Amino acid sequence: MLTKRDEDLLLKRARKSIETGLDGETMPPVEKVSEAQEEKMGAFVTLKKHGRLRGCIGFIEGRKALHETVEEMARAAAFRDPRFRPVTRDELDDLNIEISVLTPLRRIRNIDEIEAGKHGIYVVKGFHSGLLLPQVATEYNWDRITFLRETCGKAGLPGDAWKDKDTAIFIFSARVFGEE
Repeated sequence: MLTKRDEDLLLKRARKSIETGLDGETMPPVEKVSEAQEEKMGAFVTLKKHGRLRGCIGFIEGRKALHETVEEMARAAAFRDPRFRPVTRDELDDLNIEISVLTPLRRIRNIDEIEAGKHGIYVVKGFHSGLLLPQVATEYNWDRITFLRETCGKAGLPGDAWKDKDTAIFIFSARVFGEE
């Protein structure tokens, strides 16, 4: 379980990762971290500027220690999200960082298992896949069907592709925390 201190440290490391990226430097080695931060967990880092999305990238599954994933995804969200130009130093003070630590994916067979606002959705069909975090449904006040349609759209699929038998639907939850 992540503590408030863990959350604060992860947010600081995410910001430091972006700052060092702007300077072309590598991150300094991390000092001792909690066991929770050493766990391999999926995580996304979302950047917002004046309340608007400015970058969001993450790993769906745990590949590295959580603190390493957060550092790497913060830098990726700032400089490698293909939807946005790279973050500049002038923007740094206007950025708000949010971290979503994911539970493992769980495949579902019945969409009634999806609770919009509680679950995130990951859809896969052929070479197409798309993911939306749980908080997206809340931010846009989407119901379950709208959330499914939008996730399919993000995957580059028709909005009703979730109905196809060969579309795999996964859900997950996230612990979401950010800078105040």
